[in-house]
Amino acid sequence: MVILFGLAAAVLYGSGDFLGGMATRGANVLAVLTLAGTAGAIIALAAAAIAPGPANLAGLAWGTSAGLIGGLGLIIFYVGLADGPMSVVAPVSGLVSTVLPVTVALAEGERPGAGVYAGALLCLAAIVLASSAGDTSAAQHPGRPGRAVACGVAAGVSFGLFFLLIRNAGQSGEVWPVAAGRIGELAAVLAAAAVLRRGLLPRGAGGRLLLAAAGAGVIDVAANICYVAATRTGMLGLAVVLASLYPGVTVLLARVVLGERLRWVQRVGLGLAAIGILLVAA
Repeated sequence: MVILFGLAAAVLYGSGDFLGGMATRGANVLAVLTLAGTAGAIIALAAAAIAPGPANLAGLAWGTSAGLIGGLGLIIFYVGLADGPMSVVAPVSGLVSTVLPVTVALAEGERPGAGVYAGALLCLAAIVLASSAGDTSAAQHPGRPGRAVACGVAAGVSFGLFFLLIRNAGQSGEVWPVAAGRIGELAAVLAAAAVLRRGLLPRGAGGRLLLAAAGAGVIDVAANICYVAATRTGMLGLAVVLASLYPGVTVLLARVVLGERLRWVQRVGLGLAAIGILLVAA
């Protein structure tokens, strides 16, 4: 079940990122994150209210902490994309966000088989390659590789901590901790908007843009629930590696929906991801 839930989380995370990226083409990032966070929080709270099981204080605390850290990571990630080459920021953040919780899992005593190790290593390489935008974005931001790496590392650490904290929250249930996480993430975005004095209303945005932003928030909630379910049914390291394959889903959606051309590194990354999944599932 961990493989099923982990891959479902990757598909949902990638789909949510695709919709969120579409929305940011017509509105500022904080406005999109606010709308996505609000829609996600409403859906998560509604789902938690009808799901069996009471809210657990420890789970809510872990979930809120995860949301705050994850929200901070999103802000740093988008700042890095705006200020540096995507071909540096995205792969670095993807690698760090995966290696950190996997290292913790190994320290906790998880010992997968040789096939799982091999598959996980291929998936790590796939994450970096699939999230690479090639050299064109680097050419647009000359002289800023150091800042891009710093943003990538900081965002990756935040995302990795999110994976760990929401796993801890999930030990008390699946839906209430996710709802608390969405509220924490929304609080982080609102705080950033207040500090930066940015407007949160997507002015002039059309219905499709608003729907895309809201859809991204709702899908992200489903992704978090699947990830928590994966950590509850199998090894943390395996759940993280599989869920972190989401950049490949985003790339595929951009190819199918928008007709964007896949770069050779992304094609290689998708191929490695497929082989890695087969090894992990064997």
